[in-house]
Amino acid sequence: MAAPNPNLARSAIVFDIQRFSLHDGPGIRTTIFFKGCPIRCTWCQNPESHKTRPEIAFYAEQCQESFRCASVCPNDAILTTGPQRVDYSKCSGCGDCALACNFDALRLIGRSWSATALLNEILKDKDYFFDSGGGVTLSGGEPMLQAPFLQTFLPRVQEHDIHVTLETCGVFKWQAIARVLPYLDLIYYDLKHMNSAMHKKYTGVDNRLILDNFAKLAAVFPGLQARMPVIPGINDDREHVVAVARFLKQNGHAAIHCLPYHDFGKAKLPRIDSDLQPLQLTSSHPGDLQPVQQIFKEEGIDVTIYD
Repeated sequence: MAAPNPNLARSAIVFDIQRFSLHDGPGIRTTIFFKGCPIRCTWCQNPESHKTRPEIAFYAEQCQESFRCASVCPNDAILTTGPQRVDYSKCSGCGDCALACNFDALRLIGRSWSATALLNEILKDKDYFFDSGGGVTLSGGEPMLQAPFLQTFLPRVQEHDIHVTLETCGVFKWQAIARVLPYLDLIYYDLKHMNSAMHKKYTGVDNRLILDNFAKLAAVFPGLQARMPVIPGINDDREHVVAVARFLKQNGHAAIHCLPYHDFGKAKLPRIDSDLQPLQLTSSHPGDLQPVQQIFKEEGIDVTIYD
């Protein structure tokens, strides 16, 4: 019998499992949100995904100040005065306070799932996948941060003939994606900004690795689909859209999916330990993206705009 591969992980940290998703790939899908992300987009809708470990979120509007949470915390991380409830410098993310809270004011974001448990969870939706042409979508955060787990998990998903989509920011080592590529059917790949300095300003990292990985994938993986979150005043100008279009054509692509900006992440920031400063923008609507769509069309790129 072969020895177990020590590089493969048996569990992963997941912070949400969303059923009946319609915009994360074809058909009806179950989307798995993995914890941890290597970038910090100022427009992020899931800032609770940034840290790799479980963490506590505080919903102030739910708190009734019973302080049962304080009585069970092993690290004295619960504050009884002031607007916040958690001293994150002491919090280990054990979740004891969330279990003790009768009012759902403290919630644990993220927990460990074994490959077997996660597989059994998604198999509950298998009939929906086959009836609709759907499947499972790996999202986050950045799923590729947990690539060793995916090497364990995805072959087991493939055994059940389930379609798998990966949503990625493109920040990963090529060796990591190469190991999981045989188990993927579709990759949604974000192109956020073509200017490296601007990319770093708004995400915390430059775009060199992202563009390089896209080019490599375009050469070997037919299921690669570019996406662009359209952020007003940041990447929706003609110069940038033309640059994206020409990059796509250089890599044999003639289509992109455009996502309107939503400010869903803004309300989450006060609930967690985050220093992210939100953009002072209101949510966009699909019609707001028509100028961007027209520019892409002029450059020979077909555009799908999400609702």
